[in-house]
Amino acid sequence: MSANAATFTRPGSPNLGDARRFMGEMMSTRSDSSWPDSPPGDGRPAMLVPGFLAGDPSLSRMARWLRAGGWETTRSGIQMNVGCMESAIGAIEARLDEAVGRAGRRALLIGQSRGGSFGRVLAVRRPDLVETLVTLGSPVLDQMAISRSAQAAVTLVGLLGTVGVPGLFGRSCRNGDCCERARRQLTEPVPQDVRYIAFYSRQDPIVSWEACLDPGAELVEVNGTHSGMGVSRTVWERMAQLVPAPSLA
Repeated sequence: MSANAATFTRPGSPNLGDARRFMGEMMSTRSDSSWPDSPPGDGRPAMLVPGFLAGDPSLSRMARWLRAGGWETTRSGIQMNVGCMESAIGAIEARLDEAVGRAGRRALLIGQSRGGSFGRVLAVRRPDLVETLVTLGSPVLDQMAISRSAQAAVTLVGLLGTVGVPGLFGRSCRNGDCCERARRQLTEPVPQDVRYIAFYSRQDPIVSWEACLDPGAELVEVNGTHSGMGVSRTVWERMAQLVPAPSLA
């Protein structure tokens, strides 16, 4: 981690207004007839990586939208994002390597929240696999720059993992050797030949928006909630404008 959470504004607790905004985002893409055009895929691979406490189904609507635009989507394989960072990234890397090998072209990698931090590490580690990285509300500058309620959930998972509950990250993932490589790569520059787009919202009730402002990314501000970014028509429209078209080379 490159900064301390105390240097960022801590989000307040989610409230009724956040819930209403989230429902609006859910409704904005509920029907495929209301979907904006997807960025053109032309058979290119794409992988979507879910956030903390979420699994692949949380991004299934966005995956369908991308497939409608000609992308070949591949699941991350994450059922609930509470595992060790290094092992999770290793499993994602293997799946993405296989997808890129089939397509013969680098992938679009989209990560929401913690999934975006995973994606950033993978872009540093394997730029040969990633053409474009998109992060959605990902606190890549400090993974603990989050609300008190989210910190409580992280702490609980970490305690359970530390005492031996299988499948959960533990204390060593944050401070020990097991995730040292991933933590270091999270702070390293993303290679210049990887397009890097970072979405953030000042209304995010879960993650400090300042922690999403990676100086190496193209920063895109949107209005909305943390959990709603993956289903927001506004986010989809901006993504369609920004994700590069297939190369003619």
